[in-house]
Amino acid sequence: MVDPDTIRTLVEMMSEFDLTEIKLRDGEEEIRLTRPGPETHPVVSGSGPAGQVMMPAPVSAAPAPVETAAPAPPAAPVPADNLNSVKSPMVGTLYLSPDPSSPPFVSVGSRVTPTTVVCIIEAMKVFNEIQADVSGTVVEVLVNNEDPVEFGQPMFMVKPD
Repeated sequence: MVDPDTIRTLVEMMSEFDLTEIKLRDGEEEIRLTRPGPETHPVVSGSGPAGQVMMPAPVSAAPAPVETAAPAPPAAPVPADNLNSVKSPMVGTLYLSPDPSSPPFVSVGSRVTPTTVVCIIEAMKVFNEIQADVSGTVVEVLVNNEDPVEFGQPMFMVKPD
């Protein structure tokens, strides 16, 4: 079994060098990472003595509705160069609240500190709390609940204090 640190390193390399696919073979184990394009979804696959294991990112069965609720009114326009982005530290499925019946961790107008939990990302059946790592006010939420996210993908825009 390939350890998560190796996968993280490979994902970082894909982002750094703008690669769409990486294959790594170590003896009988093989890992293949494919970066999604506009019509695809991330796939991590591995094979070993027991055969091939496929772990595709969750994909909803139906297309997402165009817009079911009115978006929160935007804060006063702020030049993008004055904003900090909270980026995904890993590939996985994003959850904006701790469970379906709870409110989101943060929304537009929420004050955050570096230790504020802004979302959860599920990666390889592990739920990881993601902290803001910046101080300020959330001015834009760039993702939806249960969206697949990539390493380095901006998720929130924060106006610093």
